[in-house]
Amino acid sequence: MPADRPINLNKARKARARVKKRAQADENAVKFGRTRSQRQADDARTAAARARLDQHRRDTGDDTE
Repeated sequence: MPADRPINLNKARKARARVKKRAQADENAVKFGRTRSQRQADDARTAAARARLDQHRRDTGDDTE
């Protein structure tokens, strides 16, 4: 890095922190994240299972639901 221009140390510190935070976020996204299509597929499976379970519900005649 040439020393011909002074640098703002506060900006350099913040930029370095942003890079570090972004790297951590990318790492967490790989470790814990799921794609939108994966979430939608899980939601669809859950809704189908819930609907299938509701279809097998017995009607007892009392209105306590």
